[in-house]
Amino acid sequence: MTIGIDLAKNIFAVHGVDQNGKAVLIKPKVARDQLAALIAQLAPCLIGLEACSGAHHWARLFRGYGHSVKLMDPKRVTPFRLTGKRGKNDAADAAAICEAVARPNMRFVPIKEEHQQVILTLHRTRQGFVEERTATYNRMRGLMSEFGIVLPQKVACLRRSIGEHLEDLPGYANQCIGDLLSHADQLDGRIAEYDKLIAQAARDDARSKRLMQRPGIGPVTASALLASIGNGNDFKNGRQVAAWIGLVPGQYSSGGKARLGRITKAGDGYLRSLLVMGARAILSGLGDKQDGFSRWARSLVERRGYWKAVVAIAAKNATLAWAVLKYGEDFRLNASAV
Repeated sequence: MTIGIDLAKNIFAVHGVDQNGKAVLIKPKVARDQLAALIAQLAPCLIGLEACSGAHHWARLFRGYGHSVKLMDPKRVTPFRLTGKRGKNDAADAAAICEAVARPNMRFVPIKEEHQQVILTLHRTRQGFVEERTATYNRMRGLMSEFGIVLPQKVACLRRSIGEHLEDLPGYANQCIGDLLSHADQLDGRIAEYDKLIAQAARDDARSKRLMQRPGIGPVTASALLASIGNGNDFKNGRQVAAWIGLVPGQYSSGGKARLGRITKAGDGYLRSLLVMGARAILSGLGDKQDGFSRWARSLVERRGYWKAVVAIAAKNATLAWAVLKYGEDFRLNASAV
């Protein structure tokens, strides 16, 4: 049997078909506390889920019952949704998931283990603090501009300028800006704490330590790659990883003519931004280095421009990261190789 489950917070929809495609299990409303018991009593089968909130938890739970579980991007399930009289509802979504998961060419999302999600929780929390800190500085910049004080964008210069003009602010404005500065300092402390936790987690794992041998991959990037890709068995090659992250160009080819556009920006934007920042750090630190990789990167900038070189280096690091995680000690990572 093949089963599709439309996940939700409290009420789930389940649709199952036999090997001939005949519907044999239709439950449009299953309470959250009844779903596990329903799946546990079934014989081992293929279960399809959309990759959404809680999907990895349910996938691990169902695998424990002996089922084969696959996660799919919701966008890839949409074309299979039944139309007509049934329209858009939970039962139709479950039927579409059931049909999509059995397609031979369907692409699936890797199921994350619990320890991977623990590490990603560190990253997501840190990312939230960074975004909040950026919003706080932007708020200060906007508020002070109302009093004719224009602040620079660089944080160090901004804080220095605020100190110089803080006493010039009238009334409660002085207190507001002071409180925002204090809040930004607290966020700096939180971010530093999470940086230490992520760095410690990266140092404790041999695979992360091997990833950090590559230029442009530090503790944060290595930890995020390991938590996102795992052992790399869900990808056939490194280019699939680069495409999954969104570092390959979109294709608009027709009539035998290859037309490549900008990068797709698919997948995890956080992981992509880490790889891009690492690539920019590589280019800024090239100097007069004459090793093979530095010469390749320098010639790439001259031939294709700065930003295309950045994306190419980020994609290369993603490809090599997959090889390190996939083959382990059998893959010799040469940091200076092109």
